[in-house]
This record gives sequence, C-alpha cells and structure tokens, in this order.
Amino acid sequence: MAGVFRVSLTRPGPGLRENDQVTLGRADRQGDLFDEAARFCEESLPENSIYRFLARERDRLFPDELFADLFGERGRRSVPPSVVATVMVLQRLGGFSDREAVEQYSFDARWRYAAGVGGYAGSGAGAGGFVHTVLVDMRARLRRSSRPDRIFEVGLAAAAEAGLVGRRRVVDSTPLYDAVATMDTITLIRSAVRGLLGAAAADAELAADAELAARLCGALRSGDGYAGSGKPQIDWDDRAAREELIDSRARDGYGLLALLDGRELAGPVTEAATLLATVLGQDLQTSPEGVFGIARRVAKDRVISTVDPEARHGHKTAARGFDGYKGHAAMDPDTEIITATTVTPGNAGDASVAEDLVADLLADTAEHTAGQTQPQQPVEPRQPVEPQQPVEPQQPVEPQQPVEAGAGAAEDTEQPCVYGDNAYGTGEFHDRLQRAGIADRCKTQTPTAAGGLFSKDRFDINLGADLGAGTVSCPAGITVRIHPARAGGGTAYFGSACTDCPLRAQCTSAAGGRTVSVGPYEQTLTDARARQTDPAWVADYRGTRPKVERKLGHLMRRKHGGRRARVRGTARVDADFRLLAAATNLARMAVLGVRGATQGWAVAA
Repeated sequence: MAGVFRVSLTRPGPGLRENDQVTLGRADRQGDLFDEAARFCEESLPENSIYRFLARERDRLFPDELFADLFGERGRRSVPPSVVATVMVLQRLGGFSDREAVEQYSFDARWRYAAGVGGYAGSGAGAGGFVHTVLVDMRARLRRSSRPDRIFEVGLAAAAEAGLVGRRRVVDSTPLYDAVATMDTITLIRSAVRGLLGAAAADAELAADAELAARLCGALRSGDGYAGSGKPQIDWDDRAAREELIDSRARDGYGLLALLDGRELAGPVTEAATLLATVLGQDLQTSPEGVFGIARRVAKDRVISTVDPEARHGHKTAARGFDGYKGHAAMDPDTEIITATTVTPGNAGDASVAEDLVADLLADTAEHTAGQTQPQQPVEPRQPVEPQQPVEPQQPVEPQQPVEAGAGAAEDTEQPCVYGDNAYGTGEFHDRLQRAGIADRCKTQTPTAAGGLFSKDRFDINLGADLGAGTVSCPAGITVRIHPARAGGGTAYFGSACTDCPLRAQCTSAAGGRTVSVGPYEQTLTDARARQTDPAWVADYRGTRPKVERKLGHLMRRKHGGRRARVRGTARVDADFRLLAAATNLARMAVLGVRGATQGWAVAA
C-alpha cells in the first residue's frame, strides 16, 4: 500500500522487540495555506476544541526534538513523533484501540488537522497514514527511555506555567480491571507448569542443550502432557476425582521444583520456576495423609493469573471486589488538572502511594521540615473554576468564556493542603503531612467495636512523654498502664478488673478481660478525629473532595482502555493510565483557553 509507514518487528531471541534502525522523522511545519480540510476545521470547530488546541499548540507541546533520544542515527525515518503523540492523545480521549485510532487518523479530517498533516492531498511525512504497530513501537520506545512520561510532563508543565496548578490536592483511587481471565487453582498450576516447560525448552534451543528440558518432562508422573490450556477431562461432580487431579498436578509441580533445586538457571527459567513455586504455595495444603488439596483460604498476595502475574484480588469497599489494579490520581480541585498518577496491584492500600501523589507539595515544603512540626491553619477554599466535562474527540464542547490568566492558581503565600477519604487517613500519612507543614483534610475512620461494644474512643488514652508511662482509663474509671511493643505502640490489659465490672456486658465478651491496642500514631489519629468535627473542616471537605470522584468517573467512561486495562503488567498499565491523564489534562486546558505565547503559557483573556 503506497504511502503507508510500517514498523518491522524482529525476533533476535525469545522476546519480540522493535527494529531500532529508525531515525527521527520530522514534521513539515510549513503549513499549506490552501488546504481545504484545515480551512474547514478552522471554520467549523469551536475555539476550545481539543482539535484546535492541538493544531495550534502541537509543535510547542510535542516538538519532534522532544523524542530525539528514542531513535538512532542511522536507518529510515520514522513517522514524525509529533504526529504520533497527537494520535496517542486523541486515541486515549476517545477510547480507541490501536487499529481504530489509525483508522480515525486516516479518515477523520479533525485528527489530520490536529496532527498538522493537512488534508488527503498532503505529502508530508506520515500524511498517507501508518499502520497500528507504529503506536506499539512508540509506547515501547517511551517505556525503555529515561523519560517515559514526557507526554504527561509537558502538559502538566504548561498548565503550571499558565497558573492552573495550585497548592491544593485531592487524592483518590479507582479499580482498573485486568485484561486477562482470573484462573482457578487447577488452571493456575497447569499453566505455571506449562510455562516452566516452555521456558526450559526455549532455553535448551538457544543453548543447544536439551538435557534440562528432557529431565523436566521425565519428572512428570500424572500422565498430563501439559500441551493445552484446557482442563483435563474428568467427572467434576466426583469429589474423589477432583482431589486426585489436584494431588497429581501438585506433585508434578513439586517434582519439577525439586529437580531444579540447586541448579544454575537462565533468567526466563528462573522466573517461570518462581511463579510455579508461588502458585503451589498459595493455594495448596497437605492433609495428615500427605495428600495435596486446595486450602480453604485466600492467600494475602494471591497470584490470580499466570498470564498477568502482577494482577491481584482487590476490594474498593468491603462488599465490592475486583481483579486487577488500582489507578491512583491527585488533582487540583479548582482547575481539575491532574497533577500525578500511579498504578498499583489491586490489593495495595490507597495510603501506600499517598506520598507519591503529593510529592510535589512535599518537595515544595521540604525546607520547612527540618525537625519541626508546624501547626495546621484553616485553609480558605479558593473560588474554583466551574467544573467541565472532559472533551470527547467525537463531540466537541460548546465554546465558553475562558478564565483569566492565573485564575484558580495558588498564591505563593497559600498553605498547601491535601484532601482524601478514610483510606488516606492513616497515622503515618497524617504525621508526614504535619511534619511537612501541609494542611490535612484527610478523613480518619472512627473506631468501631464488634457487637455494639464500647469502641476505643470511649477510653481515655494518656500517652504521656514516654509510652511506657502511658495509661488507659476505661468508661468505668479503671486505669491501667500501657505495655510497650517492640515494633511501636503498645497494649493495655484490664484483665481481672473486668471480672466484677458493672459495664462488662457493654465492654467485652473476652474471658481474659478487655484489651486496648495503642498504635505508634495514636495521638496523631486522635488529633485528626478531633479536627474533623469542626464545622468549617467538614464544609471545606464536603465542598472539595468529591470533585476527584467526578474526575475519575470521566477517566473511566472510555469504551476501550477506561475501566478495563488495555495491557498487562503494572508498568504498562501505569504508563497507559498516565497517558489517559495527560490527554484529559490537554482537553481541560483547551476548555480553559490556554494558549502558548512568546513569554510562555497563559490563559487567554
């Protein structure tokens, strides 16, 4: 097909990689004044359309030189990276697959206008279209580079220069469903065994040594050749048949691991063996008779698929579970610009990456944290920019009155502030914000007790200067000291004092009496709970934090690559989620009327 750029893929070894013999292609910046498609788009599209924004600011945001480190010095020229980056942004906004995105670029005049390639008579690099592997190639090159998130970074830097990034952050997370099927125990074991046999066979082929592969196949005793992914044909209603199947496949797995014990293995074989050991250890238990069976529990960090070993069981709430990953985001609540994202396995706690999401605020306040704790001052909420729906490529929004330059931006004297729900209200994160001098609007869970018994907040905890001298007083007035723990915190034991206590029925059902655990951040949590009873605190929290819920909802509504991950593995899902945030930020900047000028970026007056 004439005029179509293709990326060749080579297989020098067991892994597929892109052909590196490609040099940097450069876009033709000399536009055609008589191009009818461009003139039609200029006259038809609203001023705040993402297409007009990219057409106007593309060379400033994504100059080809920004991607020069991704390409070699010899070889044929690539599709100009400015063109590919523009297509990637529109692809994520619209929720298109790679093939659909290339089709849109080839036949939608708005996409071609945004990419700067002109109408269908254009002759510049990439003007005739390109195949979908060009997008695959660009993502792989970015992933291997020292700046894999440069598309997100340049958009955020432009927004900050235009005064759209203040010093308040709202953080939250959302489930990202994995792109693979969740496997049961038998499927996991068979898939892991098959993966180990395949890795050993590939290693034997490369090393011209078939001994290991042959010995592994000879160690199988179940009669299963592990050639296919389907389950063995048995009577699944027969319990004895099921138990025999599990036991025999488990013994195959352990037999392979025993054979590999002490051997020096190649990288892929080591990874496959580690995965098999993990699968066997997480789901199986041994009966007193020495028979392997499925454990009646769910392992804490259970691998749910050998196709994507990094995906995990997750729970957004106690009643709502999912399989896959969590996408975490921080945004400025006044302009709805996303300032940071990250992705974790689904079982990771939200607070585990909270510091990463507000790293910019922590860095800004680092000079004030040298061993001092600053008291928190109430944060006066700024007048927010009216929230907007993100712009879908297929449906440009109606023009609106743009905000003034710097509107919604933080003043230098404004105290930074972080908002988050109960998931971020941990003692460690509260303490980190307090030490950094950042106002804390993260909600803290109120203590509860099973069966309606007295919760911990009914007890008077006096930590004192030294935890070993601290005491806890119960509702009946009994006071006991705190026994410190090695890992921090401690425990107060009421013991025999509960025996004849008139409030025992309301306090504990334990035969040994009531115990109260005191955490290492107990006072920090107590202070946080006291702060959130202030009506001004509540009003600020309720008026600000829900904005991130709406923003995450906007991100997730794509038909392709929204809630359902498009790729496998934490690193790839993370990069894809950040690209979605970058595209959404650019669409938001278009709505707010951001323009590039000689002096930098600014919001149009």
